[in-house]
Amino acid sequence: MALRFASLGSGSSGNGLVVECGATRVLMDCGFALGDTALRLGRLGLAPGDLAAIVVTHEHSDHLGGVARFAKRHAIPVRLPKGTALTLPLDFPATLVRFIDPHAAFDVDGLLVDPFPVPHDAREPVQYAFTDGAARLAVVTDLGMSTPHVEEKLTGCDALVLECNHDARMLEGGAYPRVLKERISGRFGHLDNDAAAAILTRIDCSRLKHIVAAHLSKENNRPDLAVGALAGSLGCEASWIGVASQDEGFAWRSV
Repeated sequence: MALRFASLGSGSSGNGLVVECGATRVLMDCGFALGDTALRLGRLGLAPGDLAAIVVTHEHSDHLGGVARFAKRHAIPVRLPKGTALTLPLDFPATLVRFIDPHAAFDVDGLLVDPFPVPHDAREPVQYAFTDGAARLAVVTDLGMSTPHVEEKLTGCDALVLECNHDARMLEGGAYPRVLKERISGRFGHLDNDAAAAILTRIDCSRLKHIVAAHLSKENNRPDLAVGALAGSLGCEASWIGVASQDEGFAWRSV
């Protein structure tokens, strides 16, 4: 059974990523409206009923905003930390909630899902790695800084989706209010291109077959800047670096 993954879209207007292992498909986050989520899944050849679970990273609307309505409509179990679950609507069915330990891996029909805590301005934020026992994918889209624990989870992966939220110079020279600039660039905000690239110099990338820059800011970044930073760290051609877009995400990639 090959592990493969694809993005519904990535950015401040909504995030969602599907991981597939055999007949098991898990959606990581859902920040899109009900119909839009189904449409984006359809582009990947999937229907809502194909999903075994939704795993949630944190409560910000671009990640959690579409989860409750979509999961309730299609009776999909939602796995998330207790701190994040506190922000679900009061009428969300308790029968669909599965609490996770942010430090403990769990199985979803043969796909092992490995959550890990990250520094971000949310109640109990996590990111996830996924493995079928042979290949490993890690996804980190929202963290203000790296940590030794984060890098332990990213090292030796076969595929990596890595936040490149902003270019530090573009953010500083842009029109955002000072308080917002400080939040984004702070220890509990988002990674800039150079910080993301630096992570790659501290982890084992010898098995890496795919790397995708994700969660790019439309106002404070450009795909070429993110790609250039990551390619510079890896010493590879820029064409080898993928980019997850807000509107299209990215198509299936097999590990």
